[in-house]
Order: sequence, then C-alpha cells, then structure tokens
Amino acid sequence: MANSKIKSLHEQVAADLIERLKKGTAPWQKPWNSGTPGFEFPYNAITGKRYKGINTFSLLAAEREDPRWMTFKQAASKEWLVRKGEKAQLVQYVKTHNLVNQLDDNGKKILDAKGKPLKIAVPLENAIVTAAWVFNAEQIDGIPPLAKKEKLDSDWDPVTGAEELVAATEAKIFHRMGDRAFYNLATDTITMPLKEQFSAPDLYYGTLLHELAHWTGHNTRLDRSLFNRFGTEAYAREELRAEIASMLIGQELKIGHDPGQHAAYVKSWIQLLTDHPFEIHAAAADAEKILKYLLTFNRKLEIKLSSTPENNLGESSPPAKKSGLFIGDQIPHNDNVYKVTGLLKKGRFRIEELNNGRSFPLSKSDGLYFSLINCKQQLEQQKLDLSFLKEETIPSLQKR
Repeated sequence: MANSKIKSLHEQVAADLIERLKKGTAPWQKPWNSGTPGFEFPYNAITGKRYKGINTFSLLAAEREDPRWMTFKQAASKEWLVRKGEKAQLVQYVKTHNLVNQLDDNGKKILDAKGKPLKIAVPLENAIVTAAWVFNAEQIDGIPPLAKKEKLDSDWDPVTGAEELVAATEAKIFHRMGDRAFYNLATDTITMPLKEQFSAPDLYYGTLLHELAHWTGHNTRLDRSLFNRFGTEAYAREELRAEIASMLIGQELKIGHDPGQHAAYVKSWIQLLTDHPFEIHAAAADAEKILKYLLTFNRKLEIKLSSTPENNLGESSPPAKKSGLFIGDQIPHNDNVYKVTGLLKKGRFRIEELNNGRSFPLSKSDGLYFSLINCKQQLEQQKLDLSFLKEETIPSLQKR
C-alpha cells in the first residue's frame, strides 16, 4: 500500500487560495459595499468567538452561507444533531491548559448545583498545537435558523466610524492629486489621492485603512519588515498582510471592502504561496495583530466617550472600564451570545444575537443592557480565577 502524505492545514489552505486567486475568488478579492451586510466571517455558535488566523480561510473554503460552526460535542450540548454522513472542517488552536475535575480535601469530586463535576484549568508545562473538527450550522438539525441580515441600521454610519478610528490613530496623512496611495516608512506618513477623486466615501476609507495597515508595521508599533521593493517576495508578503487586514477591518467597521486597488499583486501572491505555503499562516496571524492593534484606538475612544457627562445617564462618577460595553464584546446570556457591533446615536449600541443573526439597537435604559453588564462582569471575574482555553493563532511555529 503506497504511503500518501497528509497535507497540513496551512498546505491545504494555501492550495485552495492559489486556485481562488487564479479565479479572482479569494476572500480578500471579493468586494462589498458599506450599505449592505457583506459576508460574515466564521464564528463559533456556542462561544460567539470569531475563528481567527488561518482557521478563517479553512472555514471559508467550505463555502457555507451560514457563518456558525461548532464541534460535534458542542452541538450535542445544545441537543442539536449533526446529520449522519456530514463532513467536518479542520481547525487548529493552541492548547495551554487541561480541564480536570476539582477535588475536595478527601479526593472526591466537587459537584455544582446540577450535580455535574466542577472543572479547574491546569496549565500545561508546554503549550501544544492541536486540531479540532467543526461542523457548519447547515449540517445540523435543531439549531435555530440564522436570521437574514438586512441593511445596516439607519443611524449607524460606517464612514463616521472609520473617520473616528483614523483620527484616533493620529497618523500623519497627506492628500494630493494623483492615483497613488502609499505609506512612506522614512517619513512615517500616508499619502492619499484627494477625497473628491473617489466615487464614494467608503471607497476612500477602504483605501486609507489599507495604508493604515502598512502604517502599523513601523518599528514603534508592530515592527514588521517594511524595507522592500516592488516586485520582491518581501513586498508581496507585506501587501498580503495589509490586504487581509483591510478585509478584516472593513468587516469590523462595516465600511466595505474594495480589492480593485491591489489587483496588481495577484501573481506575486500566487508565487509566494506556491513557494512558501506556510506564508498564509504567518500572513493571517499578522493581519489579526494589525486588526487588534487598530481596534485598541477604537476602544480608547469609546472609553473616553463613555466617560463624558452626557453618556453617564446621571451617574455620580465615570463608569469603570469593566462596567461598560465596547465594540467587539461577546457576552453569553440566556442561551444566546450577544455581540456589540457598533455605537449608535444617543449613546446606544448596535447588538447582534450570534445564535440567529438578529441585529437591534440597545439603549442603556433597557433591562437587557444591565443583564449584559452583569454577565460581562461575571465573566471577567471568572477570568481572574481560571485561564480558559482560547482559540488563537499559533505564535511559536517557525516558517517552513
């Protein structure tokens, strides 16, 4: 019997993306406008957490319309049933702890109110890379249907959100007539065409956010290698990171995504992934770091806004950091997961129910707001006591 080598996850993803790049159907080659819902990145239906890094592309390769995924065990925990014969999709994560039964002084299991053993997280001596197989909601019976997303809320302005983020970074941006947008490492500045040269504001900000992704590579920020020339492999690497990051930021801010500005790099990306399949893993990991770095400016802005008198609703002192809701928060409550996806006018929030995709505005005077605050505080307290498993990118692997 002939031995056939099983391809690693990054090799499988790289091979899939090469074929998609040739057809123009790679995820970051697909445009979408700010006025429409756009595509949703895959997330875990039970935890509400978005799959990150290379796992994003592994799950997008399945071409499912429903973004919700889960393991067989997670589906069973909700009494949902994976249909017989359905094929799972591979993801991987870093395991840093083992969950073991909590014992009393006599060595007996400690049970919770429902009679189930309490678990504690025990750190592993060395973190390990492990794999999991997940199923899409379309493969599962009993799960509530995903609510069809309509256009964005009328009082949510993606352009304003992008403007606020750009302003919060305090990046130096210059405008001049022309058809070039670029980041200059030597002067640490971004040069953009005039705003009126763009047919729509979201196209302008989509391009600017791409350049802002390059801006994060400065040695005072995320410190990536930016000394490279057009046409080189190093140039293709950085453009791949910025383009994936631009796609992630566009979805996060609902600003949209326009890949037309960067079509010139397709051939170099194909060559890069052909020669170095692991590069998609590294690029996806760096793109997540870019997104996280830029969103810290959003969070700082939200904290500042929540501390102003008009947003405190009569509180005697500014709310503590843990007492507020922030964009990106995902809070389990009553068999659902609520995600804060935006700030609206009059101090309200845009909330999405991840289990069914329903989106609605939430005021600080609503009962659900206080329930989510309480749940969030409980989760934060638990994090002080236990280190839970997190699905993250793999930081310790070397390029192959």
